Amino acid sequence: MKKLFLTLLMMTSFQTFAGDFTHTVSSVNLDKFFKKWYVIAGRLTALEKGAHNAIEEYKWNAKKKRIDISFTMSKGSFTAKRRAIPQKGWIHNHVSKAHWKISPFWPLKFDYLIIDLAPDYSWTVVGVPNQKWVWIMADDWRMDDRTLNMIVSRIDKMGYNIKDIKRVPQKW
Repeated sequence: MKKLFLTLLMMTSFQTFAGDFTHTVSSVNLDKFFKKWYVIAGRLTALEKGAHNAIEEYKWNAKKKRIDISFTMSKGSFTAKRRAIPQKGWIHNHVSKAHWKISPFWPLKFDYLIIDLAPDYSWTVVGVPNQKWVWIMADDWRMDDRTLNMIVSRIDKMGYNIKDIKRVPQKW
């Protein structure tokens, strides 16, 4: 637990003091966005290294006025035991709904930017201001290389760092 706390503290510190990438999409329809997303590729955090069959799911918690986030994965192989990393989120920009604050546990909160989104909500790209982490997610685990390369090219044209983006193994 101490290692997890230190890793998350470092993640938050880097985001707070480094980088200034603030681009987000202009608008997010939360009713369409709150669903299960397969993590297709990214530059992942230390906690996500070796992820297989990674899934991020968002649900609105009306009672607590927040986003309940469930991240699950198998570490190292498709047959490994599923791990869950629950988080909480809050909408930071209430106009676009594309800038959130995410917390794995109190008191840590970090920026979460929805930087690209398919018009039909079939894929999305989430990043952080310092560009250290980025996640490309889709509502279907079978994204072909052509589509993934197109998405990476789009975020590159925005000025977001695309170095070291790697595909997350998905097999369902």
